[in-house]
Amino acid sequence: MATLKKVWTYLVIAGVAFLAALNYELFVFPNQFAPSGINGICTMIQYVTGVSVGYLSLIINLPLAIWCYFEVSKPVALRSMLYVVTFSLGLLILDHVDLSAFAYSTENGTSKIMGPLVAGIIMGFCYSVLIKASAYTGGTDFISAIIHKRHPGKSVFSLSFGINAVVAIASFFVYDYKMEPVILCILYSFASTTVGERFQRSGRSAIRFEIVTNHPDEICNDIIQRLHHSATKFKANGAYTGKDTWIVMCVVNKTQASVLSAIVQSYPNTFAMMSPVIGVMGNFKKLSEKGTPVAQILDEGDGQTV
Repeated sequence: MATLKKVWTYLVIAGVAFLAALNYELFVFPNQFAPSGINGICTMIQYVTGVSVGYLSLIINLPLAIWCYFEVSKPVALRSMLYVVTFSLGLLILDHVDLSAFAYSTENGTSKIMGPLVAGIIMGFCYSVLIKASAYTGGTDFISAIIHKRHPGKSVFSLSFGINAVVAIASFFVYDYKMEPVILCILYSFASTTVGERFQRSGRSAIRFEIVTNHPDEICNDIIQRLHHSATKFKANGAYTGKDTWIVMCVVNKTQASVLSAIVQSYPNTFAMMSPVIGVMGNFKKLSEKGTPVAQILDEGDGQTV
């Protein structure tokens, strides 16, 4: 089973890489702008010299992958290199395929923002899948991982921001001294980052309920029976009344919040405080709404991603 999951993970990474290559051919190259990161630099070099991003991406990422292999994590480097190789081969193959009937671009610039916007959304999805599979897209991801390995407390935000700023500024000079490519680069970066983070949060976010009640056992039993979750209860004391009471704490998925709210409302003298939870860590089984274990589709490797 573990071997099949690992093979499936590699296939997913390769599929995502080919999707990214197709994304470049359909929405990036036709609209003459540079996306964020190292590939943005490669895109500008291709525009000026005609050398394919497929070749440039391999030349830049191969030494970075080797460095990451010895410095950070062998599984992460291998999986990331699978992405880079598939992405590069996909570009080189698609360069010989006529995709003009599907590529989005406008001759007069009307709705030109649609191409970068869609490209950013697709890449955001690709980023989120790769993170779950413990893989990188290469470029700044490799550099960030190496810096994080050597200096765990150091933020790599400034590195990514600096490279993206260079790409955006250089776009003005590369694409015939126009502001539009700069704006399109910023739009692409915003869309890819926002969508990637949104997909990541959707799998980890939850809601924490802190329920103040005199019926802790009944509420805990309802939570177990109806939501297939457990809960933590502990004694408390009311500051105003001085009476003893109980607090039941439970973390549930957003889709289960309405059910837990109904449980709280069914007991007298009971109220709850809710707060968002951006992630839950620990060694425990994830259960579905029906109480059955949730199968992990992708193999997470050694988890040495940033």
